[in-house]
Amino acid sequence: MMRVTIAGVFFYLQANEVEQKMSAVDPEPISGDSVLVGSVAYPVKQVGRIVTGQDPRDFSAGEMVRALRQLGFTCKPRPASAEPSALL
Repeated sequence: MMRVTIAGVFFYLQANEVEQKMSAVDPEPISGDSVLVGSVAYPVKQVGRIVTGQDPRDFSAGEMVRALRQLGFTCKPRPASAEPSALL
């Protein structure tokens, strides 16, 4: 069990608790940072909302990435946006 702070609130989380809570949840489209829970990639804000019960506007993706990495999850940064093609 690990104590983490999200939006100024302390939570005691375990990796298996995160996995259990997310197991029945369909992932939302990923447009920012993501986390691999089991074999499924979720937006970190979605995981934060489900696991903490907080409004995703109240915490940053960085806070969740830090907490999830401490629990041993693999997090990936926001996908690189496609570069506009040069006009010919």
